[in-house]
Amino acid sequence: MKVAFWRIGKSSPSYFEEAEEEYAHRLSRYLPFELQTLREVRKSGKMSPESLKEKEEEEVLRLLKASDYLILLDEKGRSFSSLAFAKWMETRLNSNARRLIFLAGGAYGFSNALRQRADFLLSLSPMTFSHQLVRPVFLEQLYRAMTILKNEPYHNE
Repeated sequence: MKVAFWRIGKSSPSYFEEAEEEYAHRLSRYLPFELQTLREVRKSGKMSPESLKEKEEEEVLRLLKASDYLILLDEKGRSFSSLAFAKWMETRLNSNARRLIFLAGGAYGFSNALRQRADFLLSLSPMTFSHQLVRPVFLEQLYRAMTILKNEPYHNE
């Protein structure tokens, strides 16, 4: 199964993007992994938050396939310990989905229609993080989950 992490727009400052690339490289040793940047909505500064979320939704749905298992990174989702997330990932990796897509939304989160299409909402914390900060944090947790599943000495319990 292929695992992908989609993000809307580039990270700024660049050190966030460097961290994302580093964890993407590490993850590629464990599974077919793709880090994909979805194009930003043009002239978004003139749009309402709802309009912007709808435009971002259009781009996501254009790329998504019916067989994809879509996980939205959302503060209202289910949260896990690192060990429980690793077990959840193991179950997902053994499922019949062709691609597992994790999606970090833009600054305003997700449209209602995209939430309805999602197969799962995943929360990293009940706190709200900037959409740029959540990206490397999530990728580190995904990497940690893979090392747990491979019994490697990265995670200390």
